[in-house]
This record gives sequence, structure tokens and C-alpha cells, in this order.
Amino acid sequence: MRASGLLLALMASTSFAFAVPAQAEALCAADLDGNGDAAAPGETASCLATTTGNWICPIEEAQCVADAAGAYTCPLGDQFACETPASGSTPACSPHACLDINATPIAEEPAMNDPGVPADGALDAEGNCTAQIEIFSGRAMRCRPPGLSDSFQNCCKDKGKIVKDGMGSSVASIGTKIAVAKGVFTGMKAAYTAFQAGATASEAATAGANALIVGIDPTSMAISLAVNFMIEVLLAGCDQEDMETGMLRGSDMCHDVGTYCSSRILGICVQKAKGHCCFNTRLGRIIQEQGRLQLIALNQVGWGTPRHPYCRGFTPEEFQALDFSKMDLSEYYSDIEARTQSQIQIDMEARIDAYFQP
Repeated sequence: MRASGLLLALMASTSFAFAVPAQAEALCAADLDGNGDAAAPGETASCLATTTGNWICPIEEAQCVADAAGAYTCPLGDQFACETPASGSTPACSPHACLDINATPIAEEPAMNDPGVPADGALDAEGNCTAQIEIFSGRAMRCRPPGLSDSFQNCCKDKGKIVKDGMGSSVASIGTKIAVAKGVFTGMKAAYTAFQAGATASEAATAGANALIVGIDPTSMAISLAVNFMIEVLLAGCDQEDMETGMLRGSDMCHDVGTYCSSRILGICVQKAKGHCCFNTRLGRIIQEQGRLQLIALNQVGWGTPRHPYCRGFTPEEFQALDFSKMDLSEYYSDIEARTQSQIQIDMEARIDAYFQP
């Protein structure tokens, strides 16, 4: 049995609760779905204080039954103690023990904070870049689905295609390989910083949107969607990297590498995270996904691990070796075609309205 499974089994079978001070915080966890962790909604809960100074876990809680003499017994088994909640309601019991998180803090893994490939490397005397050039490079990023650390809010929620690929706009000609991703980073940082400084979610989102459009062509960003997205994730308690990854992920610019555990208590996983390689454009993600399959070196390495995604770009030699005739770019073409038709319709309506206006 794995360590986490053993700990969960011990928590489920023990009959005692930890005696902790009334001001302490306590949690309980249970592997209800049998997958070896307690990261799913409903598998972790805050314990309730009792009149004896102990705690009771609300997961699978049952009301105790009184006998003729007025003594209470637990219907789940005599090994589980009956406790009276501090609210004064009927005594109850639970098969799950509580842990004092002040004495046993939750071990949180930090966000990935991958800045991506620098826009410029060292230059020689003739102005040529001496650093390794990477084409369609990405960034290792993570977002967190519902779990204990994000108050069971979905910080990976898809809010639609907020960031658009450039097609004949200034976005297509921006020199840096990760200009859009860096622009999103700037906006998310501005929003999160403002929110932490006391701004409302709406004010913080506006600050984030203003920072976004400074570094990115506004036509490449669905500003209203971006503002709504930032308000929602800020209120949900998601962090800066959750916000950034969620925006790029919803815009089809990220490759999902897999899920890993980002928070544990006594070895029990209470929060999962999804690792990604995120790119500056949707086209970059598509070419990376299909191009890596053609290159032995990258195909063998793959995308790394969910905790450590491997997101490097192609070298010039690797990029020249790609056979684009074997790539299916229909996903990208269909998106461009649909947006072009929509933009034409909007432009026609605007011109007609302007014609008839006095």
C-alpha cells in the first residue's frame, strides 16, 4: 500500500480525535473515490469544534443514537467517539480523524514561474545573437483544478478564446517568440498585484486589461472576456499563474502534459495541479505537437513530466527538418477562416450603420 493510502486508511480506522486548542484549525481527509488521494471535492473538509475542545470531521458524519439511559453511541461503530458540536446540536461521530494544520502544515509546491526564453541573448561585435535560437518555444505553466488550496474553485476553467492568433496584424510581426505569452503575464501580474493591494476584483481586472493592451495588439485580445475572466478567477482565490495559464489554456495555446499533486498533508494529496506547455500562439502549439513527433530527439524526450514540463522550442536545424506536408493544420485554418468571416460581417455592419447615420 502506498504511504498516502496507508495514512488515509489509518485516518479512517482510528477512533480518536486530536485534542487541539479551540483557536486552532483542523482538517480531515478521506479517499472516497478510492484513487489514493483526497484531492476531489468533498474529500477534504474543515473540522467542526466540539464542546470538549476536540474536533469532529463532517465527512460521512452520522448522528449518534441515544439509548434508554440517555447515553449516545455511534451507529458507525463503537470505535468512533460521539462528540457534541460547539453549536450545541445532537452529538455526532465520523469515521475520519482530524489533523491540526497549525501543528502539521500543508506542504505546498510553488508555482512553476517559468519566464520562457529571453527575447534577446548576448550579441557579438557584429550584432549577431550568440545564444541558441528557439523557434516556437513555450513556457512550463500550471493551473489548479478544484482542491483544498484553491477553496475547491476551478482555476483551470475555460472562459473561451480570449487570446487570438495574429493574422496580418501587428501581433504576427512582433519580434519576440513569446510576445503574447509575456503580454498575458504582464496583465495577470498587474491584476493580481492590484487585487492584493486592496483593489476590488473589477478594479484589478481593469488594471490587468490595461496592462495587456499596452504590450499586445488590442485586436488580438477579447478584452471583455479577459476582464470577466480575471474578475472570476480573482474572486475564486486563484493565483497569478492560475490566471495566466487559464487564459492561454482556454485560448487553445497550451499542451496539457498531465496532472500531479501540488499540496500534501502528512503525505496525503489534497490539491492537484495540471502541468502545461503554453505557447504564444495556437499555431505554435499545433506545430509543436505535430513537429515533435517527426524529430527523434524530441519524440524520445516527450513533454517531460506534469511537474516539470519540457517546453523548449525547435532549433533552426530541427525546424528546417520538419515536413509541413505531413502536418494537419486544419484546426488553425478553420479558426482563421471563421474569424475572418466574422470580422468581415462586423466591418460591413459598421460601414452600413455609418452610411445611414446623419
